[in-house]
Amino acid sequence: MKKRIYLFSILSFLIFPEKVLSQVFKTEKGNVEFLSKASLNEFTGKSSDLNGLVDLEKNLLDFFIDLNTLRTGIGLRDRHMRENYLETKKYPYAEFTGKIGTEINLVVGQSKSVIAKGKFKIHGVEREIEVPGKLTAISDSELQLEAKFTVLLSDYNIDIPTVVFYELAEDQIVSIRAILKK
Repeated sequence: MKKRIYLFSILSFLIFPEKVLSQVFKTEKGNVEFLSKASLNEFTGKSSDLNGLVDLEKNLLDFFIDLNTLRTGIGLRDRHMRENYLETKKYPYAEFTGKIGTEINLVVGQSKSVIAKGKFKIHGVEREIEVPGKLTAISDSELQLEAKFTVLLSDYNIDIPTVVFYELAEDQIVSIRAILKK
């Protein structure tokens, strides 16, 4: 019986190598940072709970973050951000699902600039966006992703606070950095 299973495994590898040698990389601990750079106030929000995957065979990406994990360094500002502007009880996640426009064939140590086109959803609103980024093959089993893009709050029906203490920029610069593993 064990010989049959072993033989089946070898045959599966030879007949369907793409299924055995997966090109899907995942993370549950990627880093997200947003920068709000208004005229009187500048601050960042951070989380190290980015979840996502990159499928190099299909050139697909899917990343999401629980917005309740974002921290700005001031608890009251965090609470107001979640309750009054992001409304995380109703819209707890931000997600990007997209496709990389070019085929990715990376060699260990090599980086490649890419543009992902897809849908970004936050605050219940989904929009088509393009995200420039860079993929680096760290090893056969690890991939690094870096990306930076701008989110206009009005595009996603997120109100901008009018109180000077909470001054918020209309455009938020979002940076992502993640190590993904097979």
